[in-house]
Amino acid sequence: MASTIVNAPCTVPSVKGFETQNYVGLRPISSLRFNSGRTSTSGRSRGLFVVRACERHDGHVKKIEMSIEECEAAVVAGNAPEAPPVPPKPAAPVGTPVIKPYQLTRRPRRNRKSPALRASFQETSISPANFVYPLFIHEGQEDTPIGAMPGCYRLGWRHGLVEEVAKARDVGVNSIVLFPKVPDALKSPTGDEAYNDNGLVPRTIRLLKEKFPDLVIYTDVALDPYSSDGHDGIVREDGVIMNDETVHQLCKQAVSQARAGADVVSPSDMMDGRVGAIRAALDSEGFHHVSIMSYTAKYASSFYGPFREALDSNPRFGDKKTYQMNPANYREALVEAHEDEAEGADILLVKPGLPYLDIIRLLRDQSPLPIAAYQVSGEYSMIKAGGVLKMIDEERVMMESLMCLRRAGADIILTYFALQAARSLCGEKR
Repeated sequence: MASTIVNAPCTVPSVKGFETQNYVGLRPISSLRFNSGRTSTSGRSRGLFVVRACERHDGHVKKIEMSIEECEAAVVAGNAPEAPPVPPKPAAPVGTPVIKPYQLTRRPRRNRKSPALRASFQETSISPANFVYPLFIHEGQEDTPIGAMPGCYRLGWRHGLVEEVAKARDVGVNSIVLFPKVPDALKSPTGDEAYNDNGLVPRTIRLLKEKFPDLVIYTDVALDPYSSDGHDGIVREDGVIMNDETVHQLCKQAVSQARAGADVVSPSDMMDGRVGAIRAALDSEGFHHVSIMSYTAKYASSFYGPFREALDSNPRFGDKKTYQMNPANYREALVEAHEDEAEGADILLVKPGLPYLDIIRLLRDQSPLPIAAYQVSGEYSMIKAGGVLKMIDEERVMMESLMCLRRAGADIILTYFALQAARSLCGEKR
């Protein structure tokens, strides 16, 4: 039986000296003629590359003693070949009661009985592409360790940051979010440094885009790193956080970041109406392509402590409960989500992550937009501390916590474990 390919002239000069005798199952045929209507300049027809499966195989083909027909005839005659014996049933431990098996129609454990089956039926997957790596930057040239966050540093924007981004990209993490430690001398009540085009964040964005053009850069849009009061907005003399005036500053900050090359701006301030205002400001400046990831459900959580140490951004007085959400509230997250969607958000974020899995699932079920979860500094530090004290297996708990965020409905996860988790996933694949 032969299979012949004759529908194209041979125009591949690299296939020279093709010796069919060196390949099992291939042999030349000379009887085939095909006229394509084309001739070469010499008047001869172009050659054809013909593959034919031949009946005779030479080389290292395994010889068999019986033909297929003979094997089938032997089985029909009742002379089936011997197979390995059925393995004995494993013995139960002494004292196990002897009972009649329950008549169960469904036994879910059947789908969990081997690693291969468990992998086949796994409902949630996670990969480095799901991670956004939060990175702290400062003006210094040296990397400074953050005491409350083991393994995390304030990175020098020109050297340490570039090296850390390169490490992340090597294991498939190609999205980062930047958080600046701003010199105290540049902080002010109105946070004007936030929209300085030559400030720390815009400079860093331009540097990273020059070195890694396809890197996805998220930015934080909020005044707290730039405010002398440590709040996310402008503080009136009676302590009230001013909403609309703050939004005006945030719009200028977002445009400055977009001008530097940011891919996604992320308002984390929780001011009312800021998503719509930022969308309008970006569009008016021609930045229609820049996305908005809104911190939609950002709770006034106690899990933020290590982060505030990292940026030295603790409020000078009071707390953030007049603009961040009450941890006791569930339905309020829907109000925020509906507003952000209507105002033009591209991604909705829940912060913190693991203690708020129900909110992640709520937004996932109610919105068609991508959902992000922020595994915050407190979550990270607790896992790290538990690992150091040998109370938990750090690696396993890390991966389980990230998988839980994915299972709840998060498309992307902002996590300080991004590099470590990606390395773990790459190791599993190897």
